[in-house]
Amino acid sequence: MSDTTPTPDSSTETEEPTDESTDHSRVRRYANYAALLLLGLLAFIAVIRLYLSISNAITTWITHEYRSLFQAAFNLIVLLLAGVGITYQLRRLYG
Repeated sequence: MSDTTPTPDSSTETEEPTDESTDHSRVRRYANYAALLLLGLLAFIAVIRLYLSISNAITTWITHEYRSLFQAAFNLIVLLLAGVGITYQLRRLYG
């Protein structure tokens, strides 16, 4: 009979990360989330200001009879773009 003792497979051993590297990656992740939140807030404010500026431009350049028509068309375009963005995000999240 041969003496066969199982040798530990190096591919199955996992090195546990040190607390310092885990904390560092956690801080980096939270910093990335904070940057994403700030950039999202900035983009949200910019979109609202753009929307209001376009509404003012419609009021200034379009005669009174056609303002409601142009405003409705603009709102419809914004709604459709938002719907496409929401659909895209939902597909990314839920496959």
